[in-house]
Amino acid sequence: MQNAKPSRLNNRSCIKIEEMKASKTNPGNYFEDFKFGQVLTHATPRTLTEGDVALYLSLYGPRFAVQSSNAFAGAIGYQQAPVDDLLAFHIVFGKTVPDISLNAIANLGYADGRFIKPVFPGDTLSTTSEVIGLKENSNGETGTVYVRSTGRNQSGEVVLEYTRWVMVRKRDKGAPAPQAIVPDLPATVTPENLGKAVPKIDPKAYDNALAGSPFRWQDYEIGERIDHVDGMTLEEAEHQMATRLYQNTAKVHFNQHTESKGRFGKRIIYGGVIISLARALSFNGLANAFHIAAINAGRHVAPCFAGDTVYAWSEILDKAEIPGRQDIGALRTRLVAVKNQDCEALPYKSEDGKYADGVILDLDLWLVLPR
Repeated sequence: MQNAKPSRLNNRSCIKIEEMKASKTNPGNYFEDFKFGQVLTHATPRTLTEGDVALYLSLYGPRFAVQSSNAFAGAIGYQQAPVDDLLAFHIVFGKTVPDISLNAIANLGYADGRFIKPVFPGDTLSTTSEVIGLKENSNGETGTVYVRSTGRNQSGEVVLEYTRWVMVRKRDKGAPAPQAIVPDLPATVTPENLGKAVPKIDPKAYDNALAGSPFRWQDYEIGERIDHVDGMTLEEAEHQMATRLYQNTAKVHFNQHTESKGRFGKRIIYGGVIISLARALSFNGLANAFHIAAINAGRHVAPCFAGDTVYAWSEILDKAEIPGRQDIGALRTRLVAVKNQDCEALPYKSEDGKYADGVILDLDLWLVLPR
């Protein structure tokens, strides 16, 4: 008898809470919510700290000397060790998720990514995105959204920008399809746009022994393939911590309750975790490639899950001198990550043009090295 009254109160409270949720929470945008030319200002600017840098290091173990040592970075011309390029990228990317990809099925690709200004501990990053393309898929249930996202620091200076395209669910299958607009994206970032985030450095002060390799820009040849040898097994706690570090709210990465009912029955590891891990593994063979200057293109080929072991290899696609710079040069590399097999055979694509079994990442980068 004593439980009857509280029960009625609880029911009324639940109704009020559900009404509040319907009106005040963010369900994320569905395909029909996006409009060509729409500009989205993403919430929650993020001040990066030494703690973020230490946590990023603990997650992936990158060993590039410029980002690891204030003394090393200062000796060659930086004001201090910059934040790892991909840490900055993931923070900028994470801001976009609640507005762009909360209802996404898959992040399909990247293009024309440019790292424009170094980021240091203490900098505050914020993000805006512009919808530059829309195309409904033939099934009428999803569509592809193309966005150009821009990260700025506390002074409003652009630190990086990139294009990505995402497959997003429709709320209503019967909603009319928008005019199909697919942006014309460049195949590569041109050399004059490389190296902007690198101050003038002193190559003579760049200590090869401390950096971990004697091989500089001129020592690599087009067509060369490098097996990065090392592998790393991903744990559930690690990818969950990484997803939270970037404030990435995508359900597919952190909500086992919902994903247990999905097509895989478990959480998918955020693709950025694979990018960062492959980049960290690439140190063994590309230790002096201390800066990512551009992301020309990229694709998450297949999903990765906790318990998978990741390996990586790189192919040198091109070399470029950077106009006005005698201190650094650029290598265009294909960075390929595979799971649960080593890279001794350097797997990539089969004879029919399909990706080989186990390939999970195909990333086309411009990297900067000292000359």
